[in-house]
Amino acid sequence: MKILRFLPLILKQVVRHRVRTLLTLGGIAIAMFLFTAVQAMQRGVTIATQATAADTNLVVYRKDRFCPATSQLPQDYTSRIQRIDGVASVIPVKVVVSNCRTSLDVVTFRGVPKDAFLEDRDDKLKVLSGSIEDWHRRTDAALIGETLANRRGLTPGMTFDAAGITTYVAGVIRSDEAQDQNVAYTALEFVQLAGRDQLGIVTQFNVQVDEPSQLEPVSAQIDALFETAQEPTSTYTEKAFVGKIADDIIELVGFARWLGLGCLVAVLALVGNAIVLSVQSRIAEHAILQTLGYTGRQVAGLIVAEGVVIALAGGAIGALAAVLAASFGSFALSVEGQSIPITAGPGLLASGLLICGALGVAAGLVPAWQATRHEIAACFRTV
Repeated sequence: MKILRFLPLILKQVVRHRVRTLLTLGGIAIAMFLFTAVQAMQRGVTIATQATAADTNLVVYRKDRFCPATSQLPQDYTSRIQRIDGVASVIPVKVVVSNCRTSLDVVTFRGVPKDAFLEDRDDKLKVLSGSIEDWHRRTDAALIGETLANRRGLTPGMTFDAAGITTYVAGVIRSDEAQDQNVAYTALEFVQLAGRDQLGIVTQFNVQVDEPSQLEPVSAQIDALFETAQEPTSTYTEKAFVGKIADDIIELVGFARWLGLGCLVAVLALVGNAIVLSVQSRIAEHAILQTLGYTGRQVAGLIVAEGVVIALAGGAIGALAAVLAASFGSFALSVEGQSIPITAGPGLLASGLLICGALGVAAGLVPAWQATRHEIAACFRTV
């Protein structure tokens, strides 16, 4: 049976009971909005914490410290780390955050040596507006991640204040690295002196090794080198460091998976309820269709198709709303200066629609099977 030939009939049955259909669509849309939002958070956690075979970055932090305000390391560790075999580059970083607790609106300043930073990262950053030259020229200038710029409405030439630091926006950047999207890169000395005299003190060292296989050996050598120092270190791969800092967020997002599953159950129940009510009100009509020559399989196909249409319509509304909210809202979960982006795109929308379609089929199978088992004469007697 070519189901598209019967699409006008299916749509007519869907809109026949407008109030019931609208209420069902509303419930499905809300459930799919929540499900897609949970999926977007899970995707962000994966991007920020899942290691790949190509990772070559380490983070050297003060041992037994987590909040940037408490991690204080001498800047002169830079040269000692650089001499370790397998280390390609070392960048000292001073981190200042507007809020050390978990929040959706945190401004993270990262003070870096500009020349070393550009040499290490220039090919990985895409300048969307403004210029690198302007950033390099001004001491108080900042390169703003795209997520932070969109959320705060920042554009090149503007100044903004956060965490007691007032800076000039020299450019807006885009990067594939999750930690670059919600950050303001400024000169190291500027952040060290902004509101506090901490020249020579940094929060962490970002270390790049020559080969991924050297991550563990180099990490062990760095910690061994400073084991007896006044400021000992703990060294992690970048993704593992984010996972350790943001473990509460990761656990919360993991728990949210149950919310997502509950949303799918709600969609199944809503579609199933709508189809059952629709079938019960059209018992005689189905008998007429069979009298006119429609087979039981064709009638069942019409019922299942009705469930798919309802599920896809409501799911499309909810999933699209969630994708647009995540895309234009520029949200990111931040804690202790680390960010987990909430990302959504066409792939997430497509997967949501695919799930809705499958739920629509599942919800329509039982009512369709029941409708085809009724005898035609008995159907007319129930009118």
